[in-house]
Parts: sequence; structure tokens; C-alpha cells
Amino acid sequence: MNTSTARIGYARVSTPDQNPEAQVAALEAAGCTMIRTETGSGSSLESRPELGTILDFIHPDETLMVTRIDRLARSMKDLQLIVAKLRERGANIAATEQPVDTSTATGKAFFDMLGVFAEFETNLRRERQAEGIAMAKQKGTYRGRPPKIDMDSIRDRIAEGQSPTRIAREMGVSRGTVYKAKGKVVGEPAYAGQGPYAIREEPAS
Repeated sequence: MNTSTARIGYARVSTPDQNPEAQVAALEAAGCTMIRTETGSGSSLESRPELGTILDFIHPDETLMVTRIDRLARSMKDLQLIVAKLRERGANIAATEQPVDTSTATGKAFFDMLGVFAEFETNLRRERQAEGIAMAKQKGTYRGRPPKIDMDSIRDRIAEGQSPTRIAREMGVSRGTVYKAKGKVVGEPAYAGQGPYAIREEPAS
């Protein structure tokens, strides 16, 4: 365990009906000089202001202590972010119930391996996605992301007097989309033939 006298404890419970007393007692027994507690799911770092305060003000060689790593982070991404912040400040992280202590060579290696596994998981996910796309293309079922509709171009064509039928046909969009853009241009309901500025339809070819 880290021998630094400056140990800052962090205890978290997920819901208001849970009690952090057991965590606080364990952190006090580990020699924490200050303990911050909060309630929340821990799904994101932004939702935990007490933890954010610790990360902002912890000093070099001080240690952030928790009972278990899942009290600190619920995702690999958040854990890596927290560890990176601590490293930037020259601080460490340790757990009372797990063999985690970044002030030791073993602890540092443990977190380095977490980073390797996180990168491995990301690469696997990308590889599976690429394989899925390739199979869909072979089957002829892959369509990719739908093209972005250029509403500005539609409005420009409307202003030029082109009919919704022609615009829809040439731009590969529905006439409903054209009527929607038309309504925004002339301030009328987005339906053909309504209002004083109705655009006359051309016969569909």
C-alpha cells in the first residue's frame, strides 16, 4: 500500500437509500485524511462533482483511495480518463479491497494492461463492424447512411419557380420534403396547392 501520508478517500453509492458508511469506515482505516462522498450511478464523470473536485485539487504524491474500482468508474473510458488526470497531477490511485496501487510497479503495470485491453476491445468492435458491412454488401442489403438532404438547394429551386415534382425527381427526395421546404420559404402550409403562393405542379414524367 502507498506509504504517502496524504490519502484522499472517495466513497460513492448509487441511490439515496444506500449508505456509504461502510466505505467511509474502510477509507478511514486506510488512513485517509479527507473523504468525499456522493450519490449517483457513476455512469459518467461529469455527473460526479465531488470526484471532479478531488481530481482538480489533488497534489503530487497524494493518493486517491476507494474501496473498489467500480466505486470510481463504471466504464473503461472513464477509468482511463481519471487515471490520466491523476498522472498529470503526479498523484496515485489505490483501492482497499483490490490489489490496485499505482504508486507501485505492479499497480502501474495493471493499469497499463487495462489500457491495452481497452484498445483491443475497440479494435475488435471495429473489425466486427467492418465484417458486418462487408457481408451486407455481398448480400446487397447494405445501404449505408442515408444521404443528407440539402434543404437550401431545395429552397433555391423553389425560389426559381421549379415545381415540387421536378425538384423531388431530380434531387431524389420525396415531394413531402419539398413541400416542407416550400412552406418555410413562403410561410404557407407544407402542402401543394394551398395558400396564395401555391406552386403549380408539372405532370410527372
